[in-house]
Amino acid sequence: MRNTIFILIVLASSLCSFAQDEPTNEKKGFQKEKLFVGGNFGLSFGTYTLINISPQVGYRFTDYVAAGLGINAQYISEKVYNYYNGQADYKISRGVTGLNVFGRVYPINQIMLQIQPEANYVFGNTKYYNSSIGTTKLDALIVPSLLIGGGAVIPSGRGSFIASVFYDVLQNINSPYGARPIYTFGYNVGL
Repeated sequence: MRNTIFILIVLASSLCSFAQDEPTNEKKGFQKEKLFVGGNFGLSFGTYTLINISPQVGYRFTDYVAAGLGINAQYISEKVYNYYNGQADYKISRGVTGLNVFGRVYPINQIMLQIQPEANYVFGNTKYYNSSIGTTKLDALIVPSLLIGGGAVIPSGRGSFIASVFYDVLQNINSPYGARPIYTFGYNVGL
């Protein structure tokens, strides 16, 4: 046991001293060229309709770590059909606006892991087609979400195409994401 601990200490010390010997030419302080803008944009039409415009701005602190903030703007509607007669029973329509912050880790240049807490203002209604209920309004709520996931980063010129998948681990009943994976596609451009 002592030999194992001694070997680990020697290895850690040699790695630390090796890291100190490398010359660094990096500038100190804020660097405009480390800023990037981008976000997610999505469209889906049919039984489930989604319109998503969610711009983000971030800063690449190192080759491995980035963070930033963004704005969420989504419209979601879904028609729910009766299993027996195939007609629409009701339609749920939701609007979502909100703010998010994100932190990213790039274990390698082509892979990104991300955590993204959000606060979304959710509002909307449910329209019942074959009922005397008519339309019910959803009380506007501020709903927290915590998206965790990752994806592929494909560099191109001064930017990167990002395809990723996330999951809302908080699972609030009014979350705009539901209990399913969220697939996003976006593009980041360096300034």
